[in-house]
Amino acid sequence: MLLKRICWVITFAFAATISLHAAPNVEEGKNLFIANCASCHNKNMKDNLTGPALGGMEERWSAYPRKDLYAWIRNSQALIATGHPYANELWGKWKPVLMNNFPGLTDDQIEGIILYVNQEYTKKPDTGAVAGGTETTKKTGGTPWLFVSLAVILGLLAFALMRIINNLANITRVQAGQTPINKTLAQTLTSKGAVAFLVFALTLIFGYKTVDNATNMGRQQSYEPDQPIAFSHKLHAGTNKIDCQYCHDSARRSKHSSIPGTNTCMNCHAAVKKGSKSGTSEITKIYASIGFDPLQNKYIPDYEYWSEKQIEDLYKKWIGQEYMASNSLTTLDENGRMTVENQWEGIVKALKNDSNGKIQGPIEWVRIHNLPDHAYFNHAQHVAVGQVACQKCHGPVEEMEVVYQYSTLGMGWCINCHRETEVKFKDNAYYDQYERYHNELKEGKREKVTVEDIGGLECQKCHY
Repeated sequence: MLLKRICWVITFAFAATISLHAAPNVEEGKNLFIANCASCHNKNMKDNLTGPALGGMEERWSAYPRKDLYAWIRNSQALIATGHPYANELWGKWKPVLMNNFPGLTDDQIEGIILYVNQEYTKKPDTGAVAGGTETTKKTGGTPWLFVSLAVILGLLAFALMRIINNLANITRVQAGQTPINKTLAQTLTSKGAVAFLVFALTLIFGYKTVDNATNMGRQQSYEPDQPIAFSHKLHAGTNKIDCQYCHDSARRSKHSSIPGTNTCMNCHAAVKKGSKSGTSEITKIYASIGFDPLQNKYIPDYEYWSEKQIEDLYKKWIGQEYMASNSLTTLDENGRMTVENQWEGIVKALKNDSNGKIQGPIEWVRIHNLPDHAYFNHAQHVAVGQVACQKCHGPVEEMEVVYQYSTLGMGWCINCHRETEVKFKDNAYYDQYERYHNELKEGKREKVTVEDIGGLECQKCHY
């Protein structure tokens, strides 16, 4: 009786597993398209890429049996070799570009891909796409139901197999004249086989989470940390129209767009000394870190050897003379504006960082944008050669009081940008080497050249 029940459990488990893939499924079709087709066919199904637009393929193949379309997707060259009329017509338009073979795809899986293609082809354009890419920016949480179902099914199978093994072992014992051992449910679940299965399952889960965390390392969309200085990009880049590359000048000549040094700040703030509300105390942080005496308009010799008391006396005098006194503020007023003492406490808290424990020294800004070491990105390549605007990746910084991570910075987001971004050939000597594309543009054979066309989707370009 027990053996019969176990057989029913196994039958049900296998039937459930098969049913997950038994019928064409749009979600599965989407995953298959991304894994097998997206590198050559545009995801909007309307524009050509390396391969033709897939939208309307059913109509174009309607004069032939459905199995011909399946054969084309699995092995296009084999169908061409048979003399198939439409297959040879396609080959004539697209050769020498070879379509990859997908012999492992079942009919239902191909139908799932077709369902997804039709869905995307007829879908209305998304007007809320993020600049520079079309990857969804809202990350959905939770474990997909498919994985939960598979985990339950595998657990049932493992339990059923352990019971079968125990029954077979008892049959052998009876045949050998030995007493059978009837294990309880608790004994079965604590057996070596059960423990081994648990270890295997935990290893899989741990491996999956490790890979998932690695791909998300450093990427925190909407991350907006507090900075040691309340620097307003809206004021500097927006109101005052300061160009991004004035402060982040290494972006046009280096892999990294480094944080500007305090000397860059002093190019302006040696003259611009006061700000509204708390602005003066924020500017004073710059002076205190680099050792600039705003009362005498000069840098302090041997400032690194000054005591904290000397520094405090100088900058309290500066704050009191230039800000507090001019506004008749000696104590915290009804509007919550700070006294000299309160402002100085804030300056010390911001500058006495963990790295040196001193007021003097570099300001330790909190990094917002960060990519893992296995992903290569070169700012100069994009800014100087590609002439990509900073806002393409970083968003409307000139409108941000506090800068935050605007884009996802994910691999899919970068790939979509490379597929959609047109290369700026005009007056750009770097691209003179692409003679073929220049000729095709002049002859009207091509409307544009995207980053993808010049190798922007090659794996080794970003993962070397």
